[in-house]
Amino acid sequence: MAHGHKSDEKVVYVGDSRVKKGSGWVTPPDYTAYPGKSEAFIPNFLLKEWMVGVVVLVGFLVLTISEPAPLGYPADPGASVIPMPDWYFLFLYEYLKLPYASGDYVVLGTIGVSGVAFGALLLVPFLDTGKERRFYKRPITSALMILSLFAVIYLTNAAWTHYVHELEATGQKPEHIQREEEAEEKHAAGLPTTSGKQAEDSIVAIVDKDNPAMETFKTATCISCHAADLKGASGPSLRGVGDTHTKEEIVAIIENGQGGMPAMKDTALAAGVTEEQLDQLADWLASQKAEAAAE
Repeated sequence: MAHGHKSDEKVVYVGDSRVKKGSGWVTPPDYTAYPGKSEAFIPNFLLKEWMVGVVVLVGFLVLTISEPAPLGYPADPGASVIPMPDWYFLFLYEYLKLPYASGDYVVLGTIGVSGVAFGALLLVPFLDTGKERRFYKRPITSALMILSLFAVIYLTNAAWTHYVHELEATGQKPEHIQREEEAEEKHAAGLPTTSGKQAEDSIVAIVDKDNPAMETFKTATCISCHAADLKGASGPSLRGVGDTHTKEEIVAIIENGQGGMPAMKDTALAAGVTEEQLDQLADWLASQKAEAAAE
């Protein structure tokens, strides 16, 4: 008896079974069957991907070499700061401050809600089984995408707005703003604005290394920011500082501070430095000039 609805269908038996004889292995067409619409994966497609990756990597390396990462300020356990994560974590930072995601509900906020969100991503392929690719004809996927995007934008904006209000209320200034102001001051004074290593021929030598003021410089803890060789660490280089500041200006900076540098006179006195030694230190720093170093 024939299979199906056709009574005249011819049945070919294989051995003693009643299985129809197949037409053999069907070989799928390769990329040559679609001229102009496809290409060989190796090497054509893969080579282009590698070339794009190389260009991105070289560009990234050029950026890191041309603008080294800046050094942070010395650690200060007593400093009053407002902790903030990087910008791409602001929405999570704000989310964890919500009432149902913190305190007694911290487990719900960290595991429950995130578990539901992750589970929703796993269920999307099963809920949205249509072949349509246009977003407005895929309501479930599009709704989840728009809702997630809106939540991220809203939480990020709320976190940043709250941070700005806290800064205004406490009178604090963010570190990146302090860095910008210091860079502008250095640029106006003709000093390097980056922490990158300078060429040796552009570095001014220290004038009168054996002066007793050099020891005062170390005792007064100036080396913590300006380094023992005066090239600068978290603070600016003091080599050639006499070209831009007089002795009186240096004394005023030590007593009152400037930019991101706090007043250091009391700190120096507490470290055992006398008023006379501070005066000698200011005089020695004012003598640090490029012209004097070249002699």
